[in-house]
This record gives sequence, C-alpha cells and structure tokens, in this order.
Amino acid sequence: MDSLRRVEAEVIACRACPRLVEWRERVARERRAAFRDERYWGRPVPGFGDPHAELLVVGLAPAAHGANRTGRMFTGDRSGDVLYAALHRAGYADRPTSVHRDDGLTLTGAYVTAPVKCAPPGNRPAPDERERCRPFFARELRLLRDVRVVLALGDFAYRSVAAELGLRPRPRFAHGLEVRLPDGRHLLCSYHVSQQNTFTGRLTPAMLDAVLARARVLAGR
Repeated sequence: MDSLRRVEAEVIACRACPRLVEWRERVARERRAAFRDERYWGRPVPGFGDPHAELLVVGLAPAAHGANRTGRMFTGDRSGDVLYAALHRAGYADRPTSVHRDDGLTLTGAYVTAPVKCAPPGNRPAPDERERCRPFFARELRLLRDVRVVLALGDFAYRSVAAELGLRPRPRFAHGLEVRLPDGRHLLCSYHVSQQNTFTGRLTPAMLDAVLARARVLAGR
C-alpha cells in the first residue's frame, strides 16, 4: 500500500537523472564558503509537513545551497525564510524559521513540496528530468487526501499542478490567480518566494500574507 513515508524513502534513494545526480553531489562536495564546515544533504528532497494537510504549497525544486544542503524543502535560504515566516503568521507553522530537517519545525494543516526533487543547475530542470520526477509528485497529490487548496509558487509550479489535476483550459499565470479545479478544490497562485522577487519588491510579505489568508478562507479555517 502506498504512503507518504514510502514516497519519501523512494525520493531520497532516487538516482534516475544523471545530470541532477552529478550536480547535487558536486555542490555537496564543493560547498559554498559560508557553509564549508557543514555536511550537505546532497540527495533528492522529499515533501514535508502534515499528512492531513488542507493546504499544499508547491514550489519548483530544491535550491543548491538551501534544501540540497539542509534536506528540507525551502529550508536554509532566503526563500525559505520568507515562506516559513508567512506560514507561521498564517498559523500553519509552529515557528517562523526553518534551518534544517532536524530542527523540530512542525507544520499543522500544511504540506510543502515541489514537482522536481533534486536541485537543478541554474534552477532549470530539463523536460525529461521533470517527467522522471513526475510520478513522485502525482503520488503526493493522490495521497494528500485532505488538501482543499493548492498554492502554486510561480509559473512552473502552476503548470505542474494544472497538468496533474486536469485544469483545462489553463488561465495565464498571475499573482493572486484563483481557479476552481475539476475535482472542486481550489488552486491559488503567488509569485515565487525567490530572492529575485522578494528583494525587488515584486513579492512583499503583505502580498504573500494576503494569498495565505485567502487560502485559509477557502480551506474553511
């Protein structure tokens, strides 16, 4: 019988994409100067959170010196700082920071994942790499049976969710976009929490808070 725990184990053990395996392991060996004394995770990164989540947050892929270092999605970098602080303000996280997979952070009512489980060079997975990873993402969507709202962070996440959940026609991505899915659930969109967006003010904490507040309403919180 399939389970999120089984998906997690299979994700961590996966070596299906040679380019991504070489990249993630090279990054883990060479390390960034600021983290030279740390031991990098250097493996695929599974989803994280409450198995009974009502909110599913979907990103793109692990960051080379973020999740690829810490072993938890959106953890150990500026993107994660923004996301988990917002989840804490919205009542989904028990603390505003996420530094490592063993730091004790707990999510209640939320689950965080990405369609691609390995850090890709330049944050750009190839189409064949996305397809090899797709079954993991599809299984997560199927196993998270209590999800009422999916929050897609960025266009890549939006297109991935739309493809898996049969959204046709697919409206053009926009921050704040809200779509009713064929199964009755809701899909919300936000700009990605990347430094490129948060440092330039394209995505502000208030904008992210507003999307999460809407997610809470749609989820019946």
